[in-house]
Amino acid sequence: MIKTVLFDLDGTLADTAPDLAHALNAVRLSHDLPALPYEVIRPVVSHGGKALIELGFGESAPHVDFEALRQQLLQIYRTNLATHTVLFPGMAGLLDNLESRGHNWGVVTNKPGWLTDPLLQALGLAERAGCIVSGDTLPQRKPDPAPLLHACKQCASEAHECLYVGDARRDIEAGRRAGMQTLVALFGYIGEDEQPDTWGADGLVESPEAILQWVS
Repeated sequence: MIKTVLFDLDGTLADTAPDLAHALNAVRLSHDLPALPYEVIRPVVSHGGKALIELGFGESAPHVDFEALRQQLLQIYRTNLATHTVLFPGMAGLLDNLESRGHNWGVVTNKPGWLTDPLLQALGLAERAGCIVSGDTLPQRKPDPAPLLHACKQCASEAHECLYVGDARRDIEAGRRAGMQTLVALFGYIGEDEQPDTWGADGLVESPEAILQWVS
């Protein structure tokens, strides 16, 4: 029986792509480069700031300081964390439903805590989450299973009692290595060249509502 549902943040719990796309394009514009189309940026969002800078400035390598650009991106993003970010359609109802059934839920993300915590506060979720494990909570990050096992302890659940939902291969790998059931959030940021059906998840869901059938 599943007691705890754990979510990746970007591309699973919340649709953060609009604000991250704005930040990347702001960095590009500051370097006299044109904005990239949103549909080009969206599939990369789950892979973090480094991947976004590689997308935005890969054509300029090796003539740019990628770490300086990444820090610029994150600082711009920090000031616009929740301008356009919202929960995915159906996610608010899912969280309400889980809580009404007596399940707890939490967040395990590679996003650093100085971005994760204020974002969840802005979304009104920080006090409701049973745990919040960020990319710098432990020395290890996904796909290492340690963050997920840490989340289990915080939620007072065993790994086999947890379900982890994510939209990247690293999420599924981390969940499997931790001994959890795993689901791919197909509504998340998955590129056309990716094959989530080969990641080894227990299931693939098209919407947050579909997660309930794996809990009840």
